[in-house]
Order: sequence, then C-alpha cells, then structure tokens
Amino acid sequence: MFEKFIRLFRIKDLRKKILFVLFVLAISRLVASVPIPGIDPEKLQQFFSGNQFFGMLSVFTGGSMGRMSIGMLGLGPFITATIIMQLLTMIFPRLKEMHQEAGEKGREKFNQYARIAAVPLAMLQGFAFLNVLGRQGVIDNLSSVNMFANVVIIAAGAVFLMWLGEMITQKGIGNGISLLIFAGIVGGIPSQIGQLVYTWDPTKVFSYVLFLATSLVVISAVIFITEGQKNIPISYAKRIRGNKMYGGSSTFLPLRINQAGVIPIIFAISIMLFPGMIATFLSGASNPKVVAFAGQLNAIFQNQIFYIVAYFCLVVAFTYFYTAVSFDPKNVAENLQKSGGFIPGIRPGLNTSNYISYIINRITLIGAVFLGLIAILPMIIQGITGVMSFQFLIGGTALLIVVSVVLETIKQINAQLVMRDYESF
Repeated sequence: MFEKFIRLFRIKDLRKKILFVLFVLAISRLVASVPIPGIDPEKLQQFFSGNQFFGMLSVFTGGSMGRMSIGMLGLGPFITATIIMQLLTMIFPRLKEMHQEAGEKGREKFNQYARIAAVPLAMLQGFAFLNVLGRQGVIDNLSSVNMFANVVIIAAGAVFLMWLGEMITQKGIGNGISLLIFAGIVGGIPSQIGQLVYTWDPTKVFSYVLFLATSLVVISAVIFITEGQKNIPISYAKRIRGNKMYGGSSTFLPLRINQAGVIPIIFAISIMLFPGMIATFLSGASNPKVVAFAGQLNAIFQNQIFYIVAYFCLVVAFTYFYTAVSFDPKNVAENLQKSGGFIPGIRPGLNTSNYISYIINRITLIGAVFLGLIAILPMIIQGITGVMSFQFLIGGTALLIVVSVVLETIKQINAQLVMRDYESF
C-alpha cells in the first residue's frame, strides 16, 4: 500500500489530479463554514439539538445545515432533481430514450436538465427552511428583501457546490458529487470526536467498547454487501462466417445484491422528514385546532418505535421500487438474445426475462432488509448504549456513502496506475 502511494505521487498527471481534488474539497468545506447573515448561533444550536429530524439532516450535510452556512443545502437539490428526472423516464418515453439510448450526448443533455431543475428546487427548499426557522424564533423576522437575498445566497451556494462536483469529475479522480458528499460527512468527524471527549463518562466504558465493536462489525458487513453479487452464467453460440468461427465463449451476468445503492434510504428520509416539517411549520399557526393537529402529528413521528418501524418498511419498499426502475430484466434478455447469448437451461426471450426477474427479486430481498437494518441501526445502538457520537460509523446513509465512495475511488486509482505504469505495477 505504501509503495502504491509513493508511485501515485511520482506520476505527474495523477499528482495534479489528486492535488486538484484536495483543493476543491477544501473550498467546499470553506463554503460549508460561512454562515448566512441574521442567524443567532445559540438558538440555532438549541433548535437542532431538540429536533431529531433536522438534526439528522445536519449530520448528513457535515454540520453545514446546523451552522446555516451558504452551502447548507449541500448537493441535496441536485440529487433530488436527478431522482425526479429518473422517475420521469417512466412517464415520458422520449426522456427514457435520451437517458439510455442516445449515447453520451443524450446523457449530457439529461444531466443538463437535472442541473437546471436543481436551481428552483434549491430556492424552494431554502425558502421553506427559512420560514420554519422564522416561525420557531431561531432567526429574526426577515423582510421580503432580506428573505429574497438569503434564498438567492442559499441557492447560489448549492449551485456552486454542484459546479465544484462537476469540476472534480472532469479534472480529478472519481465522481465529484460523491466525493463532495463524502467530504461533508467526514467533515463532521472532528466535532463528533470533540463532543465525545467533552462528554466522556468513565462509567460508560463498556458502552463505548460495545459501540466501537459494533461499528467495526457493521462496516465489514457493509463492505461485504456492497461488493456482493450473484453471477449468472452466460454462454454464446458458435457462429461461422466465411472461414472463421465466432462465439462459443462463456461469461457471466453480474447482479448486485444492492442494485439501488443509497437511493432508497434517501427516499425514505424524505418521506419521514416531511410530516415533521409540516408539523413544525403548522405549530406557529393562529388556529388552535391546527396547532393541536400539528402537536399530534409531531408526537406520532417523535415516537421512537413508530419511527423505526415506518422507516424500515419504507426503505424496503423503496429498494424494490428503485430496483424495478433502474434494472429492466426484459431489456437485458433482449440484448442477450440479439448478441447470441443465453443462460444454460433457459430458453431465450420471455423465459430468460422471467428467470432474471426471479433471481433479482430474491437477492433484492437480502439487499432491502440489509438497507433497512443499516438505516435504523444508529437509533437502536444509541438507545442501547446511550452514545450519540460517531453515528456515521454504525449505519445509515452516511456509512453507505463513505464505504461506496472509498471503494470506488480506490478502484479508479488502481485503474489509473495500471494504465500509466503497467509493467512495474
């Protein structure tokens, strides 16, 4: 590993890419540290510490939302816009053709639509969040001009982070969007370490040890499931053209256990946060009945057992939903038939499609249950040990993103080394 690290910095081109990525990540953390004007830090801290919904969002953004920085929304608007665009491909055939069949130019145009859609989404999210904080007394009542200025600043911060991600993808190594999210999550490590040291209790040593041991086990399980796949054998028929024979080879079709990645957890978080945000928004209404309804709604979603069960069920349901959207067994079967490939013992066409669907449904169950357990594990461990720090170590979207980004970046770095220094590598 040390020799590989040395070789990485000896190659001038790779050294420039890595330094560029580090420089851009430093700029992104600077953006996440600059607060918008008119914020009371003490009231803001009290609000986030007393609200588990917004506290979860703050952890996911590396604390930038908790500081009300100009990059408080992170890459959330762009990710939301991308998800919406992917869902729209199910409704509009031309959009699906652009995304899947129009080549690189079509995908670039699809991504451009997602970037454009991210701007109004960022402004809408910024306006809604500032309204919620205003009703809770966290920020002073803003005039129309100040509200518009803050919304523009927040949206500009989200667009700037989106641009930084695109720059990393073009001029650096790895996926820029994923690396910026990774930096945001890892950026919260120092504050969590400081919180753990500050609140150190010698009587809870056993809880700390149990917490760390569980963290290591869960990280190993995440790596195992993330890299796990089911290989379906594929054979190709022999074809004779002129004096040459083609085909006759065997390969396999890899089906990942977790086809959906972290998207189901993001969907589930959005659904679970929405009622809490509505209840928080309605709690400042003048109508007593509306306030009572908001209190009941908030009490339901503050119930830990209800929250855990609903969260788990949503993650499992969205895993099946997104797998069905992103993976089409019928299309795979048609492509195999066109290329002369077949699964041994299975007839081409409809039978192959049904067989792949059967396999996908079985392995998706494992991935869905695993994602659900990972999503709710931080709350369960916190309830058992009473330790609130290092949530990213034991589960949730943050852990999956960190593991996935690290594994993917290592693979890309190895590929770059092999391409440039094959013999010595």
